[in-house]
Amino acid sequence: MADWVIVVDDDESNLKMAGHILSKAHMRVTAMKSGQALLDYIRDKEVPDLILLDIKMPGMDGFETLDALRKLEKGKIVPVIFLTADEKEGTEVKGLSLGAMDFIKKPFVPEVLTIRVRHMIDLDHLQRNLADEVDKKTKANERLFLQVVSSLVSAIDAKDTYTNGHSSRVAEYSREIARRSGYDEKRLEDIYMMGVLHDVGKIGVPDALINKPAKLTDEEYDIIKNHSVLGARILGNIKEMPSLQMGARWHHERYDGKGYPDQLAGEDIPEEARIIAVADSYDAMTSHRSYRKPLSQEVVREELEKGIGTQFDPHFAKIMLEMMDEDKEYKMREE
Repeated sequence: MADWVIVVDDDESNLKMAGHILSKAHMRVTAMKSGQALLDYIRDKEVPDLILLDIKMPGMDGFETLDALRKLEKGKIVPVIFLTADEKEGTEVKGLSLGAMDFIKKPFVPEVLTIRVRHMIDLDHLQRNLADEVDKKTKANERLFLQVVSSLVSAIDAKDTYTNGHSSRVAEYSREIARRSGYDEKRLEDIYMMGVLHDVGKIGVPDALINKPAKLTDEEYDIIKNHSVLGARILGNIKEMPSLQMGARWHHERYDGKGYPDQLAGEDIPEEARIIAVADSYDAMTSHRSYRKPLSQEVVREELEKGIGTQFDPHFAKIMLEMMDEDKEYKMREE
């Protein structure tokens, strides 16, 4: 069955264009001209896979419509992407705070519209399937859950043609840093799982961007950076492990507050995320890339030392340096 998208916009030309673009991508499209029409329709019908919602509309605007929609929903929460020509930062902040998943700028670029809609629907399906699987898990079938996680991690790592086993290595390094910091067995298991799944959001990033050999445009870089937010959304529905999303969302925050997505600084960044940030950077430097081999230990050490107190938590960076000192044969790297 084709994925179903409802497009809400008071401009008929925008409705026709979006309908034409998405229909060509084999999606079922329903067009509506007002927020009230959407609410009346949703009240009595099956819910769609995704709603594209214009912000500026006469009567009820997009923000008011989304707020009313969330109060109506009792089962499935439908992902909403706002359509807007407004580039003010406050617009996106307000939309995201109301529960919007993304923004698409008008006028539409056909390829961008199709890719963003398709990926958001796929991510929503993945999130629901993963949450359903986890809901069924008990101690008796924990092994099956780990197999599901392993398969998911393989799918993540397979998206990058230049690295192999990145997620597993980050998990191992994170666990060892945490062990040396005095974590008990339960917290060691938890941070290992956070490390394994820290890049899960890359499932929503086009392979062509992850493996692009040329310099990324600002828009392309923004799409890749969004993997941390997407990862947190995917993992957020695993109620049995509410902390699991921390590594995904905040492993690119910096100790000096200049990271992303939330510009957290110092100890405002969850401790596990600060550990994973060190492990992730270390593995990035010691892995193969399209343009270079793994960096030498000397260069990696210099980069880690340079990042102490700015990019990295000083305590955890120094533990990573201790681990490097013990690794006389430089085995902690991608072969």
